[in-house]
Amino acid sequence: MNKLYLLLLAVLLIAGCNTHNEAEPAPEQQEMPEQMPGDFDFLVRYGYGESTKNEINTYQDIVVKDLIMNGTATANVTLTGDEMRSIYDQMREINIMGTMELVPARQNCAVTPYQEDSWQITVDGVTRDLSWSGENCELTEDAEQLLELRTFIADIVAGKDAYQELPEAEGGYD
Repeated sequence: MNKLYLLLLAVLLIAGCNTHNEAEPAPEQQEMPEQMPGDFDFLVRYGYGESTKNEINTYQDIVVKDLIMNGTATANVTLTGDEMRSIYDQMREINIMGTMELVPARQNCAVTPYQEDSWQITVDGVTRDLSWSGENCELTEDAEQLLELRTFIADIVAGKDAYQELPEAEGGYD
C-alpha cells in the first residue's frame, strides 16, 4: 500500500511540474506565420507607473489618450491593412509570440515615474499577454524591443486625423 501511495504521489508531482504557464505560448505556437493571419489584433496599454491610461486597441478600433489632469479621451481609429502588416512584420521579427525576458536580472534600484506597458496580442488563434516595467532602472533587450514597437505603433496612430482631433494633455507625472 505504501508503494502505491508513493507511486501516486510521484505521478501527481510530475504532472504538477508539467503544467503550462498561460503567459507563455505552447512550443508549437512560438513561431508566427509568415503571412499575417486574419485574426491578428493587439491591444497595448502604456503610460507611467499606475497610470497606464493610454491605449491602442485594434480589437475594438479605438485609441484612448491620457490627458493627465483632465482624464482620458477616446477616438475611433482603424489601422489600414498595410499598417497592420507592417506592425505584424515587426512583431514577427522580434518573435513576440515566443519566449521573452521582460524582467531585468538586476533590480538594484527604483525610479519614479517609470514607463510601463501591457500587451495582448492575438495571432492565428493564440492570445498572448505580456507586460514590462521600467521601475527597476533598466530594461531587458526584449522590453526595449517592445518599447520600440509601441513607439512605432503610437507614431502611426498619432498621424491619424481622429487622434489629432483629441484634446492636448495638461500637466505631467512626477
